[in-house]
Amino acid sequence: MRRRRAGLAVLAATTLMFSLLPGTPASSAPSLTVAAGQVTTIPDWRLQTSRSATGDGATYSNPTFNDSSWLAVPARSTVLAGLIANNRYADVNFGENLKSVNRSDFSVPWWYRKSFTASQPAGTNTFLKLKGGIISRAEIWVNGTRVAGTDTVIGAYPTREYNVTSLIRNGTNAIAIKAMPSDPSKDLLIHFVDWTQLPPDRNQGLFRDVQLANSGPVSLRDLRVSTDLPLPNLTTADLTVKVNARNDSGQAVSTQVTGTIDNVNFTQPVSLAAGETKTVTFTPGNTPGLRLTNPRVWWPFTMGDQPMYSATVSASVGGAVSDSASTAFGVREISSTRVNGGGRQFVINGKPFLVRGGGWASDLFLRTNLRNIEDQLNLVKSMNLNTIRLEGKPENDEFYEMTDRLGIMVLTGWECCSAWENYGSFNAEKNRVAGESAESEGKRIRNHPSVLGFLIASDLATPAAQEKIYLDALARADWNLPIIASASNKSSPQLGNSGMKMEGPYWWEPPVYWYNKQRGGAAGFASEIGPGPTIPEMDELRKFLTQSQINSLTNYNATQYHLSPSGTFGKLSFWGTALDNRYGKPATVDELVRKAQLANYETNRAQFEAFADNFSDSSNPSTGVIYWMLNDPWPKLFWHLYNYNLATAGSYFGAKTALRPLHVQYSYDDRSLSVVNTGLQNVSGLSVQVTLFNADGTQKANETRPVNSTANATVKAGNLPQPSGLSTTYFARLLLKDSSGKVIDRNVYWLSTKADTLNYGSSTWYHTPQSGYADLKGLNSLPAGSVNASATSTVEGANTRTTVTITASQMAFFVRASVRKGNGGAEVLPQDWSDNYVTLWPGETLTLTATYRTADLGGASPVVQLSGQNITTRNLPASR
Repeated sequence: MRRRRAGLAVLAATTLMFSLLPGTPASSAPSLTVAAGQVTTIPDWRLQTSRSATGDGATYSNPTFNDSSWLAVPARSTVLAGLIANNRYADVNFGENLKSVNRSDFSVPWWYRKSFTASQPAGTNTFLKLKGGIISRAEIWVNGTRVAGTDTVIGAYPTREYNVTSLIRNGTNAIAIKAMPSDPSKDLLIHFVDWTQLPPDRNQGLFRDVQLANSGPVSLRDLRVSTDLPLPNLTTADLTVKVNARNDSGQAVSTQVTGTIDNVNFTQPVSLAAGETKTVTFTPGNTPGLRLTNPRVWWPFTMGDQPMYSATVSASVGGAVSDSASTAFGVREISSTRVNGGGRQFVINGKPFLVRGGGWASDLFLRTNLRNIEDQLNLVKSMNLNTIRLEGKPENDEFYEMTDRLGIMVLTGWECCSAWENYGSFNAEKNRVAGESAESEGKRIRNHPSVLGFLIASDLATPAAQEKIYLDALARADWNLPIIASASNKSSPQLGNSGMKMEGPYWWEPPVYWYNKQRGGAAGFASEIGPGPTIPEMDELRKFLTQSQINSLTNYNATQYHLSPSGTFGKLSFWGTALDNRYGKPATVDELVRKAQLANYETNRAQFEAFADNFSDSSNPSTGVIYWMLNDPWPKLFWHLYNYNLATAGSYFGAKTALRPLHVQYSYDDRSLSVVNTGLQNVSGLSVQVTLFNADGTQKANETRPVNSTANATVKAGNLPQPSGLSTTYFARLLLKDSSGKVIDRNVYWLSTKADTLNYGSSTWYHTPQSGYADLKGLNSLPAGSVNASATSTVEGANTRTTVTITASQMAFFVRASVRKGNGGAEVLPQDWSDNYVTLWPGETLTLTATYRTADLGGASPVVQLSGQNITTRNLPASR
């Protein structure tokens, strides 16, 4: 990604002045100077349907046209997002209100318009830039002239640039864009498939920035920096810097291209014929300083730090800066290969990297809320999830800047179940757009150290023709990261087998499923698997469901609007059957919600723990798992680790427990215990204490085993004790202690002497049915629990940290803490807990901490609500 650099000295002749007008006279707007090497992003638009605006682009791009009756919408705004911003509908997140949106409104084109003033001295070049496509196709008009039509402006991802220098006037100007109706089954667009109810406009319109860029006679484009480490040695790194210098004038020019990285300066004279573009390259061969000594190496956050470098370049003509560019990058090296068993293994800086990630969902209406995205990524990092998979819907630039900073890896690629994989429909136009899409995305994200690789297909294999298009396009983008044929176990002619598997499940499975190496079990790289329904807590359900819809959750055969539009995933079905058989049929919907947290916690924990457990199996190791899915594009009841409002429940904390960087865990298949270390340092002198309790609280076994933990690996620590007299439902508490006896990890399981069993012979693509169920009904008759607790809060900058100390006098099971806005108030969201849903035995004390924005209290005093499966809910003042 190239970012323009401000503040460089320029000649008056290379200055363009813009004022962007909200449908008002030019004289009312302050002047905005845009110098060479800078861009102006159009901050908002006026929007109107072509049913009302029946004129043509010449009319609406005429600077004199009055658009004051049109709707004001944000810069990145699809048509429906703009209508929602203008309160045209009742809350589209609640109940079935989304159905009230008239889909026929989006069967016609919609117009976007923006006025601006300009003062363009001689010698200035002005470019209209699209940071991404316009869905589905568009016409672009400037000052009465059509700049581009639907034959070229097509697709969700191709970036575009148009020289509009000759069209810019001194004074008032106007841009008009006509966005055509969207159909993701026909064009290479964005589709939410079966992830959620679909947006009625099918994301028609703008969803990325439109910009006006200015330069002198020479412009710079596509700045990129590649890094090469002489692995396994990390003491040096070779940098290669490339930038395209383009002569936008009608005569030959000489330019000096200069740049800086840290204290390394480089320069090169370049001669350009009229209209010529040259790639200017700096390497250690012509710039010795680009061989770095003791480089600051960038790592995923579970393995190290995330230092970033900055490269800046400028082009000068006649001693004046004509254009400039900058980019951030990290020094790291990523490769991948297939290992024993055929799984795809990623290697970062020479170290095998176990991918434990989740599938990302953009906002359903493609709105950009940077604070929300940052909040989500902070939850991801707090959970210790190390990777995000983007199946289609590559996010905006800011997303990758955040993942770079946080050290979260991103595996990107195209989506399934739409025109992207309808290869039989690819004609010359679609082939062109496919290549433009790959090249544009490749150029946009290649400098980001958090990017792990590119999947050129999802569910299918890419045919030879399209594979060549993608590979050629990514080569033009100087892409130097792994390219994978498919997210499923498919092969393409040049890339070969993907090393990925996509054998399900997508709906409920018990914990033991993940340990069997059949289908979605812990072997190889599972690109999208998960146990389906993830029911939020009752507070959250009330935010998007009517009471009738909440009550209907106990009817597992009822179609739920906030599940999938797919018939396969539209009902709770056998998730509910398993809940009834394993935990006992809930008598009320409140009981169902409580038991749902137990079911979600135990199987989500097992999914991630199983893949960690088998990471060190040399014969058929697990190399990666993507939980399906990470987040919600719209409020829903399935496929998430945290919900639409960023509330964290059983799903989240089951995963968070499993993903701790130094972690002790239990294997449901062979009853073994393991210590997982995702860091790069061995840890010796550890011990594992395992204690078993009957459901009535009596202790049945207590053993301690010494163990040394190996870096980036899993080691065994014996098996779970098997004493006689265990109750049908019982508990196992695992404590991992350091050499001083301090507990550094704690993990509690509720288990059954009766095993869950599976009928693999009746498996479908989305589910393996159970043939027997564990008996966890003993949890319904636990003795009453009792805890003493206190809470305090401290303000830390813009945040508040609330600490809760809990001591059990009687065994307390699955205790949840939440911070509220005053006594009886709503939950503060988001809140980042160190741990939650904890179980304590008499005499045990646990301290939990939550961090959240102080402003999100809304002026109220923080109150901690404590609840649990066998304790009475109480509120604790948490004074600041």
